[in-house]
Amino acid sequence: MLSGVPKGENVMVDMDSKAGDLFIPDEAHPTGTGGIGVLSRLWLPKGISASMAKEWFDRRRLSIRPWASFVDQRKFSKPRNFGELCQRVVKNVEVYNSNYTFIFLGLILYCIISSPMLLIALAVYAGAFYAIHLKSLESKLVVLGRELTVPHQMSLAGAVSLPVFWLAGAGAAVFWVLGATLFVIGSHAAFRELEASDLDELLMEPV
Repeated sequence: MLSGVPKGENVMVDMDSKAGDLFIPDEAHPTGTGGIGVLSRLWLPKGISASMAKEWFDRRRLSIRPWASFVDQRKFSKPRNFGELCQRVVKNVEVYNSNYTFIFLGLILYCIISSPMLLIALAVYAGAFYAIHLKSLESKLVVLGRELTVPHQMSLAGAVSLPVFWLAGAGAAVFWVLGATLFVIGSHAAFRELEASDLDELLMEPV
């Protein structure tokens, strides 16, 4: 034991260091992803950091086509034949992929907000994962002779919260989001007329 240092100060120093871990750069993160502050403690999948996720989100946001043009009713018409429909779908998905991405995220957010039970299920999952994660920081968690890695911890949290997700109808919510996304994006891509520049680009493409 160190001499000349009151026990109370030792306790305060240890608590400060543990609390500070949540807000300092995570240089020595076990997954090797790095990150900053609390976001890095969410332990994103290996190879993905909070900064990478933010960069992806910003890149998508900056590449969004103007929403006024996106929903301009004058630009919609019925395709003349199946070939034109296929051309529209392929080109519009390429041109408006960022818009479609945010529509997909918006449908997910709407589904979660409109379902209180689903919100509760997500909260239970997040709480279970956080509790398991904190426990693993104190000491290694070993199940059946194997140490629990981050994916294992997420799977265990999912197993714990599975009954709540089942009661919340998570499966139906997933199918609803996928169905609504395919309907909205498919309809827009099929009926949105191509711009003149897009038509010229298609004509210039080698056969």
